[in-house]
Amino acid sequence: MRTLALSDEILMKVDKAARYIGGEVNSVMKDKNDVDIRFAMCFPDVYEIGMSNLGMMILYNMFNEREDVWCERVFSPWMDLDKIMREEHIPLFALESQEPVKEFDFLGITLGYEMCYTNVLQVLDLSHVSLLAKDRKEDDPIVIGGGACAYNPEPIAEFFDMFYIGEGETVYDALFDAYKANKVAGGSRADFLFAASQIPGIYVPSLYNVTYKEDGTIASFTPAKEGVPEKVCKQLITDVTKDYRAIKAPVVPFIKATQDRVTLEIQRGCIRGCRFCQAGMIYRPTRERNVEDLKASAREMLQNTGHEEISLSSLSSSDYSELKELVNFLIEEFHGNAVNISLPSLRIDAFALDVMSKVQDVKKSSLTFAPEAGSQRLRNVINKGLTEENILHGAGEAFKGGWNQVKLYFMLGLPTETEDDMKGIAHLAQKIAETYYEEVPKEKRNGKVQVNVSTSFFVPKPFTPFQWAGMYREEDFVEKAKVVKSEIRAQLNQRSIRYSWHEPDVTILEGFLARGDRRCSKVILRAYEKGAIYDAWSESFDYNIWKESFAETNTDIDFYTLRERSTDEILPWDFIDAGVTKKFLIHEWEQAKKETVTPNCRQKCSGCGAMRYGGGVCYEGKN
Repeated sequence: MRTLALSDEILMKVDKAARYIGGEVNSVMKDKNDVDIRFAMCFPDVYEIGMSNLGMMILYNMFNEREDVWCERVFSPWMDLDKIMREEHIPLFALESQEPVKEFDFLGITLGYEMCYTNVLQVLDLSHVSLLAKDRKEDDPIVIGGGACAYNPEPIAEFFDMFYIGEGETVYDALFDAYKANKVAGGSRADFLFAASQIPGIYVPSLYNVTYKEDGTIASFTPAKEGVPEKVCKQLITDVTKDYRAIKAPVVPFIKATQDRVTLEIQRGCIRGCRFCQAGMIYRPTRERNVEDLKASAREMLQNTGHEEISLSSLSSSDYSELKELVNFLIEEFHGNAVNISLPSLRIDAFALDVMSKVQDVKKSSLTFAPEAGSQRLRNVINKGLTEENILHGAGEAFKGGWNQVKLYFMLGLPTETEDDMKGIAHLAQKIAETYYEEVPKEKRNGKVQVNVSTSFFVPKPFTPFQWAGMYREEDFVEKAKVVKSEIRAQLNQRSIRYSWHEPDVTILEGFLARGDRRCSKVILRAYEKGAIYDAWSESFDYNIWKESFAETNTDIDFYTLRERSTDEILPWDFIDAGVTKKFLIHEWEQAKKETVTPNCRQKCSGCGAMRYGGGVCYEGKN
C-alpha cells in the first residue's frame, strides 16, 4: 500500500490538494520490483495544464504497455507547495508511487512552450537533481526533453542529458533497450549517452561543440566525438493506421483539467503551409487516421472515462477528409448520452455548417476564426490562403445558422507589415459586424452581434520560412496595438467590437528563447536563481527579473530578437533535420517578400522535403 508523500497537514495548506495525491481512475500502478525501468513523465506546469497534454497521455499509455517499464506522472507544484517543499526539504515525487523523482531511471520533460523553461529548473531543483547536466552523478536520472520546443533545444541544452526529436512512438523502445543493455554490461552514464546518440532522433548536447564568430553568430557546430552523427533526424510514424498507439483508457483527473474531455487525434500534420506556423512545418507530412479506428477509439475512451465531451484534435480539423462521417457518427452514436462534440481548428473557408449545426451546445458559445492578418496583402505574405470574400461568406453562413458571437485572432508585427495592414484588422471586424445585420433578418437575430478581436505579437520560430525575420521592440508592439485600438473606435459598429492584445514583454522573451543558442542557458539559470517561475502565468511573470538577468550575464537580447538573419548564417538548430529542407524554407521566405501564395499540399506538392521520410529513416532528398 502506497503512502502519500505529503502529510494531511500539508495538503490542507495548499490550493487544490488533489493535484498531488494520484490514485485517479485509469492511472497505472505496478510493482517497482517487477520492472527494469522507471520513467518519470513530467509536464513542467500545473496538474490541470499537464493533464490536458495529448502527447504526454500517448507516451504514458505506450510506456506502460511494456511490462519492463513503469511510467509515472510528475507536474510542477504550484507556488504554495513549492515554498513548503523547499522549507521542509521534501523532494519532488511522482503521483503513482509517491516516491522521489531522483530514484527514477529517466526524467522525461515535455517542452510545449518556451515560457516553461524556468519551471524545468524548478522540477530539477525540487527533485534534488543537478541543474546542469555536466554536474550529474551516475545514479541521477537521465533527463530527456521532447516536444515542439525540442526543435531548438540549444537555449536549454545545458540542463538536459538528451533530447528526443520527433514523435515518441518511433524509437523510445530502442532507447529503453539500449539503457537495459548498458546496465547489464556495467556501462557508465557516459557510455549510455554515447550509445543513445547512435539512435535516430536522439540528440546528446554534451557530444557536440559550438564555436562563435566575433560578431556573435555561430562559426561551427560539430560532433565532439567520432561516431556521433552530424545531423539529428526527426522521427515520425509514417503509417498512422498501423503504428498509431491509441489511448484506450485515459487517466481521469480528480479536478477539472483545462481540457476536461476525451481527446481524439484525427490526423497529424497540416497541408496549409502558413509561413509563421512551426507546427505546420515540423509535423509534416499530413497523415490521416482511419475513420473506423477513430469510431472504435471514441467508443472505448468515452466508456472508460465517463467524460461528457469529446474533442477532435488536429492542426486543421476541416482538412480531415472523413470529418463529416466521423462527426455524424459521434452525434448518432452518443445522442442519448448528452455527449458534446468539440471541433477546434476549423477554417473559415471550409466551414461545414451542416455538420456544425448538429453539434450539441455549440450555439451557446462563440465561433473562433483566425484570419491572422487584416489585409489581403499580408495574408498573402504569410500564405494564409484566405480571401476577404472567404472570411465574410463563412461569417455570414455562421450568422444565418444562429451564431451571433465571433472571436477573431490576428498577429501584429508580421514581416512587411504596414499601418494599413494594422488598420485592416479593424476594417475586417467592422465588415463582419455589418455582415450579421445584412444577412440575418431582424426577426431572426439572436440579439446583437459581438465580434471579439484578439491580437498576439509575432514570434519567429525555428523551421518556418520566417525563422530569419527580425522582431520589434516592446514599445513598438504597444504602438501597433494602439493603432488597432484607435481604428476600432472609429468604426460604425465599435460597440459590437471588443479588442484585447497579448503582453509585449512576454513576446520579446519568447522570441529570445525560441531562437536562442547555447549561451542563453546562463540567462535562464540566472533568472531562475533570482526567482523567475511560472513565466507562462501573467500573475507570476516578472519581466524585471529577466531584464536584470540579461544585464548580469552581459547578454544582449536585441542580438536574438531584433536582428534579421542572413540565410547563409548557421542557425542554432541547423544540425536537426526536421523534414522540411532549408532550401524550401528560403524559397518560401523569398515568396513571402514577393507576396506570393504557395498552393496547399493537396493542390500541388511544393517539394518541401517532408516526404523524404520513410519507415523512420532519414535520407537525402532532392531539395
